[in-house]
Amino acid sequence: MELIKHLIFEYGYFGIFIALVGGIVGLPVPDEVLLVSIGYYAYLGKVGLVTAIASSYLGSIIGITISYILGAKLGLPFLLKYGSKIHLTQARIEKAQQLFSKHGKWLLIIGYFIPGVRHLTGYLAGISRMPLRIFMIFSYAGAFFWVIFFVIIGYELGLQWYYIKQSFETYKMIFYFIVSILFSIIALLFFFKTKNKKRH
Repeated sequence: MELIKHLIFEYGYFGIFIALVGGIVGLPVPDEVLLVSIGYYAYLGKVGLVTAIASSYLGSIIGITISYILGAKLGLPFLLKYGSKIHLTQARIEKAQQLFSKHGKWLLIIGYFIPGVRHLTGYLAGISRMPLRIFMIFSYAGAFFWVIFFVIIGYELGLQWYYIKQSFETYKMIFYFIVSILFSIIALLFFFKTKNKKRH
């Protein structure tokens, strides 16, 4: 928490931007904690809410675009060889590949909310040669929902964030799981609804 506070106060919006770029590419940045903290500091008036959201969003889309380019240019061997250096283990990569083969572009939206998957969807989209336009539409939309969701949580919690931040760290895996399930259900319902419309 102190590191995040230092990052925000020392480097401002540029620090937020760089942290989100690195976090999405795969560096060990606590992305959700950072976003909730940004919302909290926006509540306190330390940063501007709209500018902080914009910085976070730009960092997220630039980060996942870098991942896409690396995947498209260097392929799966690069990811398998160097992924472990940024905590992208072979097991994580294989799990994300399975999810990506099943859900494809929809994983670019819901993948932000799934621990261990968010950092891989961009690479896998590039490796699979997904058209850039499709990639941008779905991944940029996912980044928008993800950033807004966590920043607004921090902002709305306000002073309560001070008391529950330790609880968030303790129960964050449960929180991630619940959020992931909810967004997976929403995405699947939308997918089947769209599919049924095409049949008719």
